[in-house]
Amino acid sequence: MKKTLLVIIAMLTISAISATAQNRNGRRNIIRKNVPVDSIRLSDPFVLADEKTKTYYMTGTGGMMWDSKDLKHWNGPYKVTETDPNSWMGPNPMIWAAELHQYKGKYYYFATFTNRAVKIDTVFNNVIERRASHVLVSDKPNGPYRPMQDETYLPDSIPTLDGTFWVDTDGKPYMIFCYEWLQNNDGTMEMIQLKDDLSGSLPYPNSTEKSGGKLMFRASDSPWSKEKNDKGEIVPNKVTDGPFLFRTGTGRLGMIWTSWIYKDYTQGVAYSESGTLEGPWVQEKEPITPRNYGHGMLFRTFDGKLLMSVHSHKDVRGAYLRRPCFFEVDLSGDKLKIVKEYKP
Repeated sequence: MKKTLLVIIAMLTISAISATAQNRNGRRNIIRKNVPVDSIRLSDPFVLADEKTKTYYMTGTGGMMWDSKDLKHWNGPYKVTETDPNSWMGPNPMIWAAELHQYKGKYYYFATFTNRAVKIDTVFNNVIERRASHVLVSDKPNGPYRPMQDETYLPDSIPTLDGTFWVDTDGKPYMIFCYEWLQNNDGTMEMIQLKDDLSGSLPYPNSTEKSGGKLMFRASDSPWSKEKNDKGEIVPNKVTDGPFLFRTGTGRLGMIWTSWIYKDYTQGVAYSESGTLEGPWVQEKEPITPRNYGHGMLFRTFDGKLLMSVHSHKDVRGAYLRRPCFFEVDLSGDKLKIVKEYKP
């Protein structure tokens, strides 16, 4: 009897260990429940309001998922990606600025993946790792999200990040992304056309850009972002970060994007004079959000309220402390306007 009992205990122990491993590797490993939104630490928060499930799904840097029914209390984080360890991403890619987009009956996960084991360049003593915007797909908003046909969307010789999604007036899908300042010393915002099913990218006709896409604008085009160079001179900041496209009530095409004003993370707006991605893009003179709020996106709540999701940014003894925040916004006129901070 004692021997039988020991066998049973051993089997239960093995099962428990196995279940724990499955939970750790599974895509629905909910760590916490009913977490207040102001207790979540997350950079680049992106919210998908899924009408089918009447659930808000939030992801961002780190690539994990949170879900909520009311924007106030959240469940998570849990893993939703299943990347290929034999691809350029490697077995454990770092994930930044993940986004969720619903398109033609499927859900797409746009994110920046970094393989830290691969170095592609060294510029001004900065070692640049293999980093690129890429797209995964799923039949469900909570995944699993897996790679599609094309192994790469953008060249492996340049660092790209923060890819977002837009269907332009020509009905074609595009990825808008940043070519990182670490290599070109003046970050750019660029666009590239995607295949109809978003499974890969298409070269831009007669492109002269290293990305194979089209230049939209440079970081130095902004009148509000600033930094000091080695001589102490005030110059335009080099960073382009976090693009997101929208249309105003009058049909004007705009883009929120983020850079820095010295040490303050700050978000501005650019508008297309043509009303299409082709531009030209003209920068607003002043930022759209208060300083130390940035990397935003827009979504509607299930009761129709238009919100901007951003993260607050605070430097605590050299470490960045970031949490999701919401603002009510107005798009009824010719420009995007911040109304007030929204507390669920």
